[in-house]
Amino acid sequence: MNLVSIRIITADINSLVKFYEQITGVSVAQYTPDFAELQTNTATLAIGSTKTLQFFGGESVAQASQNRSAIIEFLVEDVEKDYERLADFLQPYIVQKPTTMPWGNKSLLFRDPDGNLVNFFTPVSEQAIKKFENKK
Repeated sequence: MNLVSIRIITADINSLVKFYEQITGVSVAQYTPDFAELQTNTATLAIGSTKTLQFFGGESVAQASQNRSAIIEFLVEDVEKDYERLADFLQPYIVQKPTTMPWGNKSLLFRDPDGNLVNFFTPVSEQAIKKFENKK
């Protein structure tokens, strides 16, 4: 079994598409006005509008802008460089500037326009580097 995708449901798909393109530098493929995907080597971040909920049983299945538990994480080459590149753009969204975590990753934590937590991280300890050496 492989985890291949995480989907965010939003009331403003265009805002999230632009945000994720800006922070990642990757073009998001928008297949319809209500569905888009940001594809990386290891997984896909799907972005669906609230209109797509009808296919899953109705609007009560998921609620846009209500996430309070999940963090969308991106393994990046150098979190400090990404922070420098995005500092002005991310200013209203930053939760924590680059900080080394006890488990060996240096993390930049911020929110997207819907309030979802996003983590850019770079392994910095020997153990963390080894853990992620095959994920790049």
